[in-house]
Amino acid sequence: MKLNQAKETELRALCRQLRIDTLKAIHARQSGHAGGSLSMCEIAAVLYFAYLNIRPEEPDWPDRDRVVLCKGHAAPMLYAALARRGFFPVEELSTLRCMDSRLQGHPCAGKTPGVDATTGPLGLGLSFALGTALALRMGRSSARTYAILGDGELNEGTVWEACMAAAKFHADNLCAIVDWNGVQLDGTSEEIMPTGDLAAKFRAFNWHAVVCDGHDVSQLYAALAEAETVREKPAVILARTVKGKGVSFMEGKNTWHGKVIDDESFSAAMRELEGVAQNG
Repeated sequence: MKLNQAKETELRALCRQLRIDTLKAIHARQSGHAGGSLSMCEIAAVLYFAYLNIRPEEPDWPDRDRVVLCKGHAAPMLYAALARRGFFPVEELSTLRCMDSRLQGHPCAGKTPGVDATTGPLGLGLSFALGTALALRMGRSSARTYAILGDGELNEGTVWEACMAAAKFHADNLCAIVDWNGVQLDGTSEEIMPTGDLAAKFRAFNWHAVVCDGHDVSQLYAALAEAETVREKPAVILARTVKGKGVSFMEGKNTWHGKVIDDESFSAAMRELEGVAQNG
């Protein structure tokens, strides 16, 4: 399965808008995680605008595909995608992290339309996603579950316990997507805790592993399509990404994991993103 040229162009333009929406919300609140939100932009765009079986007008539809944002601190990008997909008004993005807002600092199921799992503590999301996938299977639903993890999150031992269990129970309706940007809060993954050959690791746990460019919407779409054909085992998409993608001075910098975006930096980021949107 491939994206046609028109859809690919549409998704690339959408990603520019999602990055703008995300940074505007974070800057307005002077709080939030920019780096890891920007790196997962294409992942969110392809899922919500090209792949998932969902109904924004009926967010609790029983047979919808589920998404678990295991790296819950990237909620600003998730909210931007949900808003642009029609789950709630785009104007509501300005309420990020406000008192009584539906847009919490981390995703909150039952509070925000389109959010399927409450997440935040790293390492727990994949287990929740596995439980969701197994429950769907027991209910004879054809829906699938997608779990978005950060590569730094793979330092958590609970992730690998979930990997073992997913393989044991042949959870072929579960697909993990690793936002493999190589950078975490305090430095690069190689500096903090090297992960080595992730594809080989997942395959050793009896997962089907696909490696792709996480900023290439066509490759992501093809990887999702491949994962859906896998039987009797779970699948993982190892999406090579860049932390802070789209804003040159943020790219690859651990300092932008959760740094406050001051006015000068915000203006510079908007000039880059809006310039690309106008000229690209």
